[in-house]
Amino acid sequence: MRGTRITIGPRVVVDSFTKIKPAGGAGDVVIGEGSHINSGTVIYTGHGVSIGKGVLIAANCTLAPANHEFARRDVPIAEQGFQSSRGGIIIEDDVWIGANCVILDGAIIRKGAVIGAGALVRGECAANTIYAGNPLREIGRRS
Repeated sequence: MRGTRITIGPRVVVDSFTKIKPAGGAGDVVIGEGSHINSGTVIYTGHGVSIGKGVLIAANCTLAPANHEFARRDVPIAEQGFQSSRGGIIIEDDVWIGANCVILDGAIIRKGAVIGAGALVRGECAANTIYAGNPLREIGRRS
């Protein structure tokens, strides 16, 4: 299945070598006003990606709102399709995601959060909170 709609708001910067790839579901990708998506980032449509206003996504990040099915050993993984949605990816306004982060299906990054370089995000990140690492952990709060 392929994504159904890709919407890019005004004053959005999508840098060279960024891919928005319909794969893994029928979700839409919506990028809000004034956001910046840096070089080498890959956004799969999967079960949907919503990026708010003024979001900064650094280089070489992957947003993957889909997961391959792999339970059956008698069928090659590539032939098993995709798992059910965990809710897609939601990134609220004024978020900064550092370089080389991976954001997975079901992730919710609340307004003003900061995600440190190289982090893996698969759950909910609170507003105005700073996270880093794999496993992801809170390392501070914005004042």
